[in-house]
Amino acid sequence: MRDVLRRYRPNSIEDLTALNALYRPGPIQGGMIDDFIDRKHGRKKIEYELPELKEILEETLGVIVYQEQVMQIANRLAGYSLGEADLLRRAMGKKKPEEMAQQRERFVEGATQRGYPAKKIEKIFDLMAQFAGYGFNKSHSAAYALLAYHTAYLKTHDPVEFMAALLTSVTGSTDDVVKYINECREMGIAVEPPDINVSDANFTPHGTAIRFGLAAVKNVGHNAIESIVAGRKKLGRYSSIYEFCENVDLRLLNKRVLESLVKSGAMDPLGRRAQLMAVLDKAIEQAQKTQRDAESGQHGLFGVFQPDESRSDNEQLPASPDWDEQVRLAAEKEILGFFITGHPLEKYREKLADLRALSTAEISGIKTSTGKDETISTAGIITNLRVLKSKKGDFYAQGALEDMVGSVEMIVFPEAYRRLQDKVKLEVPVLVRCGLRVEEGTNPKLTVSDIASLEEAKVPLARSLRIRIPLESSTESTVDALQALCLEKRGEAKVLFDVERAGDFMVVMEAEGYNVQPDRNFMTRVEQLCGRGAVRVID
Repeated sequence: MRDVLRRYRPNSIEDLTALNALYRPGPIQGGMIDDFIDRKHGRKKIEYELPELKEILEETLGVIVYQEQVMQIANRLAGYSLGEADLLRRAMGKKKPEEMAQQRERFVEGATQRGYPAKKIEKIFDLMAQFAGYGFNKSHSAAYALLAYHTAYLKTHDPVEFMAALLTSVTGSTDDVVKYINECREMGIAVEPPDINVSDANFTPHGTAIRFGLAAVKNVGHNAIESIVAGRKKLGRYSSIYEFCENVDLRLLNKRVLESLVKSGAMDPLGRRAQLMAVLDKAIEQAQKTQRDAESGQHGLFGVFQPDESRSDNEQLPASPDWDEQVRLAAEKEILGFFITGHPLEKYREKLADLRALSTAEISGIKTSTGKDETISTAGIITNLRVLKSKKGDFYAQGALEDMVGSVEMIVFPEAYRRLQDKVKLEVPVLVRCGLRVEEGTNPKLTVSDIASLEEAKVPLARSLRIRIPLESSTESTVDALQALCLEKRGEAKVLFDVERAGDFMVVMEAEGYNVQPDRNFMTRVEQLCGRGAVRVID
């Protein structure tokens, strides 16, 4: 659709309405869009079978696009009432031969009685029948086009506010939230984790970023959020887990809700997540006592005898180490439905490129199944795993593979499942070798043949390289930097250096003792020193 818009260059809502109506399988396959674009830019002449058609078809460049145009033509040329014209439209849509024959006779008779030539009228009826089969309702198309224009305008001129509203509208759908958070990242808009001192119920603009909404945190209900916001307005901001618990309604924020807030990162301003979880019971107990005392009036009598220093000492967080990345991200996934402060695949970016692993977005764009012995590589986290039994009594597995941009369904057939039943249950990033099954009207599905831990997966590396050092780069500093890089990235691949000299003279050198690890990082750094295309794999 973007390509069509760029080629057509619309300058009115009417243009968008027509393109919206035409962008469907029938008109696309029939070449109508290309024809429409050529008419717009004068590469194809706009002609009308009869002068009376110009008023009806001028806005769509002489092409019948809308169902309403079919009705107008029948009314204008053949004297149909609008009710009769609607019956004609329906008959064309249903494509019933008997009804079409009756309508053709009625149309030709009505138009010839009005003095129009029979041959022209028959040709017009055939055009109407051809286009009405996939003609679109103009009122619908205009509404869609206007809405698309409004949203495109807002996304362009107020991107942070627009994307915050869009994320709020899909809060209940994890897949859509993930999709639009990735869209935000592509637009350069950061989506910040939830924060009890900043977040409201919905996703909200926060400077040039979007702050995560508390309503999207599992187990946190609307009334609990109202209590958090009310306490925040009273205090300005929460400074400790103890203060937080004392100033919210613990009947609405029970331990389960508080654990969800900690796991999601919403309480990170109050301490490390492991520390907060360690004192959660104590903070709840102390807050309940404080609230009971306040309700009974004891706070005013005895509070003066409790120095602030002793209270502060009592509220110190333990010096416990924080959760490691795997635990932290797993907790976020449990509570938010996805990873917010990072992704388990992030540290493998270069390795995935070396392994030529396709992303789920690339896989989703594939339209044909792989051949019998053809496989691809992809990587991610296995989710929603279900082990099932076939009619023959064999076990197999279904699930999804999720990466940083989305997810794709996967199936492990019985033969593969017998080999992979332990690996399919891994909760760490995995490399998957698989085929693709693409059925009409559905997204591609992985048919898994092998699974390996991504950490342990070996990158097939070249055994030897040639590095071309151009004349302008063959300085002492460049050579020193190359030498240091080769020593840093020691490995098994031999390196030949092609050193340019003046007068198209080339010196080929093999540096003894400088075998390297020829991964993507090494090649990228060489190209930074010697220019793009400086590294060539020999074998």
